[in-house]
This record gives sequence, structure tokens and C-alpha cells, in this order.
Amino acid sequence: MSRKPYTMAIAYDFDGTLAPGNMQEHNFIPALGVKPKAFWGEVVAHAKQHQADPILAYMNLMLMRARAKGIPVRRDDFQRHGHGLPLFEGVEDWFDRINAYGKARGVNVEHYIVSSGNEEIVAGTSIAGKFTRVYASKFLYDEDGEAVWPALAINYTTKTQFLFRINKGAHDITDNAKVNQVIEQRSRPVPFENMIFIGDGETDVPSFRMVKDQGGLSIAVFQPNAKGARSKATRYLKDGRVHCAVPANYAEGGRLDEIVKANIGRVAARSTLLGLLKG
Repeated sequence: MSRKPYTMAIAYDFDGTLAPGNMQEHNFIPALGVKPKAFWGEVVAHAKQHQADPILAYMNLMLMRARAKGIPVRRDDFQRHGHGLPLFEGVEDWFDRINAYGKARGVNVEHYIVSSGNEEIVAGTSIAGKFTRVYASKFLYDEDGEAVWPALAINYTTKTQFLFRINKGAHDITDNAKVNQVIEQRSRPVPFENMIFIGDGETDVPSFRMVKDQGGLSIAVFQPNAKGARSKATRYLKDGRVHCAVPANYAEGGRLDEIVKANIGRVAARSTLLGLLKG
């Protein structure tokens, strides 16, 4: 008799994890007529001046600068900025390959984005349909479809909330009761030991550590040949925040591919053992 597949989740940051740089730098910021370095410098100054959360500050400046330039800020406009967004090697076919590998071992693999970047831009990328949920910063829109205010801003600490939402199956972000509800570990849809978190930067540090401490797998990736990227990821490893630090290369047979597939095998073996013990 066949058994129901066990579920595991892979949660990804986006910028610097699945794609090089920040997603706004490829199309949106150039359309403003400014250099990325100048824009992000203004974000830092804006946040300090108003003692604002940096994520809210960058979202506010996106709207302010776009309106000053007469650039439309509707949902479809943001999505167009995601078209053709460059991705790291192997990302395009990564999800289907990993899903097939998991299925062959009785494991249902779910993919999630947990990012401080823009949900609307992610929605315009070629891989948008590969995720069970995309948790990313996004805007509220008025009756004319114009972005007017942040609807959700995800920073380094709030990222962990969404890992708990995955863990407990509390996907409605307005439902604070369910995410805070006491649920026995064995009754949670995706136990933390069945979770992988892949990220690259400082906003990922609390998530790295939480998933690692809860028995899951934390992976720091870095862009090959990017200045300081390898040393930053290695520092997370030395500080005990991740299990490993590897290049952001998702190609079949690569180091990241091998690690994730080995973890799928670990989930399958552990779940089978637990099933036998219960039986």
C-alpha cells in the first residue's frame, strides 16, 4: 500500500540568493535615472533621518522617486520590472529537478520565498510560478491601481515569522492567532527538521540561526567572483549560523545540488523510520 508523501520545505531569500544583486537594480532603479549606489545611499540617509525601518524607507523612496519622474507604479508596472531578471546558474530548472528527486523518494518538496525584496517584482520573473507561497515586501494599491503605501515590509527579524507560518501552515498573514497557536511539533505540516533555508546576507542571519537550532538545514550561498561575497558567507559558517557556505550555483551535480538532495534523503529516511516506529 502506498503511503502519503512526507512534506519538506525549502525557503529562499531572493536577492543575492536566486538572483545577483538587488532586484530593483536591474530595471526599476535605472528607470529612475540614478545609479544603484546613489539610490541605496539615499535609502540609508532617509532611514536615519526619520529613524525608519530600512525596508519601509526603500519602499517609500521607490514611490517618491517614481512619481517625481512620472513613472507608473501599478502592480503590472512592477511586474514588468521582473521580466528578464537574471538568475544564477541552474535556477531555471532547479525546482522541477528537486521536486522530481523528492517525489522519487516519497518526499513532497515545497518552495517558498521569504524576502525583503518586492513581491510584485518577483511575480514578474520566470520562476514566479514555482513557489507554494511568496512572502516578500509589497504595496497597497488605491482604487486606480496605483501603489500608495506598503502593505507588508519584511525585515531581518520578521523573516522568522514566515518560517513559523510555513512550519504551522498559517499562511494567511492577517491570522496572528494561528501563527501563535500552540501546536505539537508532530502535528505541524512542515517540521523544522524538514526545512531548508537558503540565504546570502545580513537580513537572513536570524532565519539561518533559527532553522539551524530547530534541526533544519541552513545554507549560506555567495555569488562567485563577487567582491567579499565568499568571505561574508564563510563568516556565517565560522560564527555557527549556517551548516555550510557554497557558491550560488544551482546546476545539477553542483555542490548545492548535492547538499539539498542529501538532505531530501535524510528527510525520507527519518520519516520512514518514524512511520515504522508508529506502526
